[in-house]
Amino acid sequence: MTALGHRSAETRRLPGEFREALSGLRRAQHRQEITLDEIPAPGRLAPFAVALAAEVHDPTVEGRPELATGRFVLLHDPAGSPVWKGTFRVVTYIRASLESDLGNDPMVGAVAWTWLVEALETHRARYTEAGGTATRVLSESFGGLATRPDTIDIELRASWTPEGPDSTDHLEAWADMVCAFAGLPPVPDGVTPLPRIRRN
Repeated sequence: MTALGHRSAETRRLPGEFREALSGLRRAQHRQEITLDEIPAPGRLAPFAVALAAEVHDPTVEGRPELATGRFVLLHDPAGSPVWKGTFRVVTYIRASLESDLGNDPMVGAVAWTWLVEALETHRARYTEAGGTATRVLSESFGGLATRPDTIDIELRASWTPEGPDSTDHLEAWADMVCAFAGLPPVPDGVTPLPRIRRN
């Protein structure tokens, strides 16, 4: 397991393809509204892994409220995985708040998944074996908090197998996804934005 900022001596002991993947993550470009930070990677999913956390805040509102959060994990097993059907696997999570009247819209999850596929295609990120789930979470307040409005969050958990070690396009596509979940216009051409994101 390694980190993006590991010392060069430790990095040289990593498999070549994983070093290439880490370099690709470092090259990735993203919008200034999103903050990416390295976090501890899961230790049992693969021999080598790196994880990033994302946050998008509204710079136009005092206090910079959070609009969306996410996690991006890149796993590598040099021996390959019959489940992944490859030696790399990207595992992601995104969460954002929606307007309450969208909570019962059956299309919200489908829009989130379609947007993921379109974002990867827009960035020409080559992949196979994509899968995921979209979940709507309703939060209701009671008692002393009863005056708070109900909130509905959309959560998208998705994973896919990159067709090679170059991870740049995959991270850039995912970072754009987080920004779109946060409701930040504009989105890339051909990408369907998630409608009416809450901006508390």
